[in-house]
Amino acid sequence: MEVCSTYGIPHSQFTGAGGGRWTALDRAKAVAYLAYARSVCEACGTRAQEWDETAGGDRFAYVTDTHRCVGCELIAMEQDQVPDGPEGRGVKVGLRPRKA
Repeated sequence: MEVCSTYGIPHSQFTGAGGGRWTALDRAKAVAYLAYARSVCEACGTRAQEWDETAGGDRFAYVTDTHRCVGCELIAMEQDQVPDGPEGRGVKVGLRPRKA
């Protein structure tokens, strides 16, 4: 459904079963996917129901895992160089491929 959402196509067209028209089932799937996507935490990628024991979840549904992303490390190091105050407002630090 993520691919369908990205390209704005009905699920039946994606699976090859439909002719490109949105069926009632396609619309129901799209609305359900939208509700699911909105329930996912932007920061950690989990949903509240996964943690809620009264909703069938588990307080210990996940464990933490640590890894280092060199790209994020470089961004953080460069962000430390951005001045505080008006000079640093709106400054965004990102990555681009090094020219060969």
